[in-house]
Amino acid sequence: MVRRVAVVGAGVSGLAATKCCLDEGLEPTCFERSEDIGGLWRYTDQAEDGRASIYRTVFTNSCKEMMCYPDFPFPDDHPNYMHNTRLQQYICKYAEHFDLLRHIRFKTLVTKVKKRPDFSVTGQWEVVTQKDGKEETAVFDAVMICSGHHVYPNLPLTDFPGIQKFKGHYFHSREYKEPEKFRGKKVLIIGLGNSGCDIAVELSTVASQVYLSSRSGSWVMSRVWNNGYPWDMLVITRFWTWLGNILPRALSDWLYVRGMNRFFKHENFGLMPLNRTSRKEPVFNDDLPSRIACGVVVMKPNVKEFRETSVLFQDGTVQDDVDAVVFATGYGYSYPFLEDDSIIKSRDNQVSLYKGIVPPQLEKPTMAVIGLVQSLGPIIPTVDLQCRWAVKVFQGSPSFPLLSPQRYGNSTTLQTDYITYMDELASAIGVKPNMLKLLLTDPRLALEVFFGPCSPYQFRLMGPGKWSGARKAILTQWDRTLQ
Repeated sequence: MVRRVAVVGAGVSGLAATKCCLDEGLEPTCFERSEDIGGLWRYTDQAEDGRASIYRTVFTNSCKEMMCYPDFPFPDDHPNYMHNTRLQQYICKYAEHFDLLRHIRFKTLVTKVKKRPDFSVTGQWEVVTQKDGKEETAVFDAVMICSGHHVYPNLPLTDFPGIQKFKGHYFHSREYKEPEKFRGKKVLIIGLGNSGCDIAVELSTVASQVYLSSRSGSWVMSRVWNNGYPWDMLVITRFWTWLGNILPRALSDWLYVRGMNRFFKHENFGLMPLNRTSRKEPVFNDDLPSRIACGVVVMKPNVKEFRETSVLFQDGTVQDDVDAVVFATGYGYSYPFLEDDSIIKSRDNQVSLYKGIVPPQLEKPTMAVIGLVQSLGPIIPTVDLQCRWAVKVFQGSPSFPLLSPQRYGNSTTLQTDYITYMDELASAIGVKPNMLKLLLTDPRLALEVFFGPCSPYQFRLMGPGKWSGARKAILTQWDRTLQ
């Protein structure tokens, strides 16, 4: 019987894991290598080893009604999209409200997680930690890995011939903090993800010229959507997901591309994704199109080679006198504390996990990886539901078929549709909203749940872990948005 659970990391996932364990009567111990909670959202002036790192001006891409913990809405007076310091305050309030801090061991690094000799019978793990140079070993019935995936920078220098002879300054975007030192300089940014676009826009206010190089293009969306409402409250709805699932693929793709091009035609701005119908996570940036239109950000294709002070691009154009290069080339997955590499297999930066959570080849499903799934939806409600699901798996809940390697079927890779994925997990633990029942007993709520935003409160309306404030939170979500 699972009782003691080790939680690795005290960011948004680690806190959700700690709370879900407590809700189910388990004993969590959360290990955090730094001296505070928040993970990615705790800003520091310097990038620290083994910790996620953000720049000073990071804002959220999901609005407050869509990205909160499902039983802990944001205060009414918070803006819809938040600066990282505001979000960090909210995370601290959440930890305080549910009394999570006493379960966290700060400045404690997890150095090893390995199966015990009798793992095939007990499913137990040996966890080795280090604090103030002292090593400690403890046995846990289950492990929840909540260390995130913005820690180990992916810097593919071998893909860029000549980078060694480039005389300018080059670095990964995790080292970037603020724009001042680039005043008057020519800067090339490689990578069209959220970080690359944010940094390009920010640097364009001080640099003499910014070049943004992309290999495959990307959809760029605004946070502000129809009539000025937050994009995700209008786009992430059960109705649109249902429609997308019943329409022929060609029509669904056409509508998708049309929707993405509604504010500006991506082709005209050099942003068009090579695979037009790719549903990969879009970039959220309200300013990039206008910065391109003003000429302060210039779009470029992929780099062919670097020279001492210039850069040759795939289209044959050369850019002279480049002072600095920022590689916004994302992150790799790495779990240096896992002794056995085969537990979590990563190939071409894709990790195979059952439901995006459990390593499929374990004899006993007593390990969960939280927060790796990528979808168009917000991360906090996703990790909350993943943790609730994982804890039920640990407990061998009767509603689950016995998980064994033969029974897993296909392991999901990490790109997924938000509502479909959330409903899968919710169904398994009995917390998916029952639309028919709602329609008969509470039609007003049913209409808001189906046609309105698929906000996190929906997964606390019924079943285990039900929250008494969920109905009211759903019916008043637009009021808080307007406020």
